[in-house]
Amino acid sequence: MKREETEAHITVRGLDMAYGDFVVQRDLNFDIRRGDIFVIMGGSGCGKSTLLRHMVGLTTPASGEIFFNGKSFWNSDEREQSEIKRGFGVLFQNGALWSSMTLEENISLPLKEYTELKAADIEEIVSLKLALVGLKGFGGYYPSEISGGMRKRAGLARAMALDPEILFFDEPSAGLDPVSAKLLDDLIRELRDSLGATIVLVTHELSSIFAIGDNSVFLDTETKTVIAGGDPCKLLEESVDPKVLSFLTRGERYE
Repeated sequence: MKREETEAHITVRGLDMAYGDFVVQRDLNFDIRRGDIFVIMGGSGCGKSTLLRHMVGLTTPASGEIFFNGKSFWNSDEREQSEIKRGFGVLFQNGALWSSMTLEENISLPLKEYTELKAADIEEIVSLKLALVGLKGFGGYYPSEISGGMRKRAGLARAMALDPEILFFDEPSAGLDPVSAKLLDDLIRELRDSLGATIVLVTHELSSIFAIGDNSVFLDTETKTVIAGGDPCKLLEESVDPKVLSFLTRGERYE
């Protein structure tokens, strides 16, 4: 479902990312509309995951700013930053589940840490989140006892535990077979539609980009900045940039 809203949920302005003297990306400027599935794309090593880490508050930018609902994150104090991050749900590449805990225990962790809910209420919420991702009845399983696709869905359930406004996904389909990857794409879109969350997605999977992406930015390795943005399907049809088209066609249209 394509979104028509123009309200910016996340705003990135003049963002420079660097490790010491090594510049990863410079002068990044883009808006993410509320309720969009927004794709960060580009070739290997362009800084996609690094940008995500900056957006979730794990890495400090060299310069520039990120705004959430119009509020500056990096110019806020620690208490304000913590409050903003309470509205985030994050799913990293490997799912980041604790192997020594059951799925139920993994998902209950943020609820126990950040809320004062009673045990019975937490149990009910965990059951609901598992059901939302198609894992009803699997709460007692350990991560090693389920498939890779199921682990990704369990990680998604944990990311949703606190009903976040924004979900950040780093290569959610990595390592999955095509069928499992499509099921995960469908689930991400359904969750966006039902929960109204804004989703920021780092991926190089073209099937996912075209199937669920509403908007995007393309990070270029050579110029180290954004060289394209917009609906990925429209970029494929309308872009004249060889780098963008080569990426979006797996090199079939341009060398």
